[in-house]
Amino acid sequence: MSETTLREELSSLPEELRAHLASAGFDPERLVTLARPLHERAAGQSVGDRDARNRVAGAVELPGPDDVVDAPAPGSPEHARLSDVGMKAIREGQLAFCVMAGGMATRMGGVVKALVEAFDGKTFLQLRLKDNATWSARAGRPVPLWLMTSEATDGPTRRALQDANAPAHVQTFMQDVGLRLTREGTLFRGDDGRPSTYSPGHGDLPDALRRSGLLDRFVQAGGRHVWIANLDNLGASVDPALLGLFLERGRDVMVEAAPKEPGDRGGIPVWADAPAEGGGTVRRLQVLEEFRLPAGFDAAAVRVFNTNTFLVRAEPLLQARIRWSWFEVEKKVEGRTAVQFERLLQELTSAMPAVFVRVPRDGVASRFLPVKDHDELARRRDTIRAVAAARGMI
Repeated sequence: MSETTLREELSSLPEELRAHLASAGFDPERLVTLARPLHERAAGQSVGDRDARNRVAGAVELPGPDDVVDAPAPGSPEHARLSDVGMKAIREGQLAFCVMAGGMATRMGGVVKALVEAFDGKTFLQLRLKDNATWSARAGRPVPLWLMTSEATDGPTRRALQDANAPAHVQTFMQDVGLRLTREGTLFRGDDGRPSTYSPGHGDLPDALRRSGLLDRFVQAGGRHVWIANLDNLGASVDPALLGLFLERGRDVMVEAAPKEPGDRGGIPVWADAPAEGGGTVRRLQVLEEFRLPAGFDAAAVRVFNTNTFLVRAEPLLQARIRWSWFEVEKKVEGRTAVQFERLLQELTSAMPAVFVRVPRDGVASRFLPVKDHDELARRRDTIRAVAAARGMI
């Protein structure tokens, strides 16, 4: 198989599919470039180990003792002061909240995760809507709520919002769509013979949000900050004190990091080289997944990890031109192996100056309550209910 074969397949896609892909950020030339190692491997050429290609170049260093700051302690004078700072910004219309709602709960039977019952008949989406209504009432104005959907979740999510009579400031936008490949670098086709599409990962968010026009209109109207979180992590909600901390730190991104517990793995803050605007590299404190770390690097020495919750300055997010890393991932699709290329949202921290804040993960103050399967939901349900009650979601 060759690059020529893939180009021919792409050029002969049905017009309707091509239009759909183009509207969803698909770049055929990028796919051809990403597929080159597959073509070279199929031709018997040595392309090196995939794991080695994923590792970053240059020295990677542990964060220093002051590189991850503690969230302000509730009840402290500092918490009260920062809450006032953050609440003022919210009342002035400076904040939008964006949740990633593109996930299908495959470990829950392949349902739309937004529509999964969290507790007492209430879905994750319903709880997010109530949370937004609470904060809009406190702000005395609508706080924009944006939901990034995917091909699989867009229709059901829109219907659920319509059924809930969601207000106009709650809006959806769809993430990118990609095409899967075979291991040989040709288009992977489903059992129906059609090219198989997929969502390339939460790293789509900045491009998809810009494409939607929501971010541009928000900035034009005076919006300044966007909170980004996973829809199912109900611990990640608006917190004026954290917003106040973010404003005073003056960085483009704030990363919420949770203390590690036994068995935890995920992206960690480290010092590493990142592409510099205009060429070359710059040292940044950034999030790197463990598979990107140099061989032998002790990830366990970093005692916090990324929760995938970020506060981002809106205008830099609108203007940023991030050099995304794309990662080759193999998936089982209809019983066969497919190759897809994905990107990670935490690469924001390689392109934008970031501050890292250690947030709690226990009790009603928890900001990290992810739900991946029914067992995890059952274990966390009481805590999720308590957090939802404390934060005005019920």
